Amino acid sequence: MQQPLHRRPPTASNPRVQRTRSRVLTVARELLPQVGPTGLTYALLAERADVTRQTLYRHWPSRAALLVDLILEGPDFGNYPEPGSDVRTVATEWLKSLRAGISEPAIRTAVLAVTAQADHDPDSAQALARIGQDRLAALNILLAPSGTQIDGPEFTLLYGPVLARLFLDRSHVSDEFIDTAVTQWLTTLDGLRGPGRAGSG
Repeated sequence: MQQPLHRRPPTASNPRVQRTRSRVLTVARELLPQVGPTGLTYALLAERADVTRQTLYRHWPSRAALLVDLILEGPDFGNYPEPGSDVRTVATEWLKSLRAGISEPAIRTAVLAVTAQADHDPDSAQALARIGQDRLAALNILLAPSGTQIDGPEFTLLYGPVLARLFLDRSHVSDEFIDTAVTQWLTTLDGLRGPGRAGSG
């Protein structure tokens, strides 16, 4: 089993460590859209967050590790879906949550940076895999009451159209677009699993 790319987890019982980590992520989230991935150096981040570079490396041994935490621990937009028994509803609300997250400038920049570096940077490749695994596991938790669980390729078929619309078409993802994507996804699942087995409700 692949070991997750991560910093050494700070001690949860140490509030000072948690405050420092939270402050660094907040500053990094503010800086990233301004200076870009290459401009977000540990020297700059340490200066702005008022920590040492050693502290940064202790939490995030590589910049890819920092970027993945910016993505997975982004701000709460208050629209993350609840687990539910209707697959269509859960998938629709999950895609809307994805749209909101990617619309946040720091998250958008971090996703593009990790993706662009994955071909030549092993840390970024591992980070990208971790993001996908994390989000798939989270979605399957939301789908659990429906009795439906999806695998990696089925997950890609769900989010792929939304990311293509955002990053390749450079266009807005409307609610209507999401509804169409979910309908097509459910039809594909029915084709792969047999009618009715996808739990389309």
